[in-house]
Amino acid sequence: MISLYRPGSGFLHRAPAGVKLALLAVIALGLSFVPATSGAVLPIAGVVLAVSVLFLLGGFGVRALGEAWWRLRWLVLILGIALVVSVSVTAAAVNTGRIVALLLLAELVTRSTSTSALMAVIRRLLLPLRPLGVNADAVALVLSLTITMAPVVGSFVSAVREAQEARGVRLGPRMAVPLLVRTLRHADAVGEALAARGLG
Repeated sequence: MISLYRPGSGFLHRAPAGVKLALLAVIALGLSFVPATSGAVLPIAGVVLAVSVLFLLGGFGVRALGEAWWRLRWLVLILGIALVVSVSVTAAAVNTGRIVALLLLAELVTRSTSTSALMAVIRRLLLPLRPLGVNADAVALVLSLTITMAPVVGSFVSAVREAQEARGVRLGPRMAVPLLVRTLRHADAVGEALAARGLG
């Protein structure tokens, strides 16, 4: 299983996992309500900049920030071009910025919080629902894996595009198939790892 978690002593590492998850959820919800208008371009850009600065303030350094952006470069380019062509430049800037901000935030949470800590928080939140038949352990596992998968899929986009570049393949929808294959292979590997630990 791929994990971006890196032990550290920065304020993001010291922050409770529940607080980080709550902030991620609140910011994601808030960004979803931002209209794709010209007046939202600067606020969205400010959010992306603020999240980028958090990489530095959290003790991850310029290299980690650069790696995070490098993994997202093709996602930004492909999504941006698609939205410019199908909608407008403003919509492309706002919606692409939204996704970039959320993926960077997810990576920050993943880098500063172990999977076990994420699962523990989600499990505690879901325990009151057990009388309704909700399996808190299973749902916690799925949600924590979903959060940690966000930056991983971003790295897959980068790897697939680099492979296509090396073969002289033009930028286009053809990258969807190899990206899907990589993602499914990773999902199989995660499933095998979970099964080996008696969780499958």
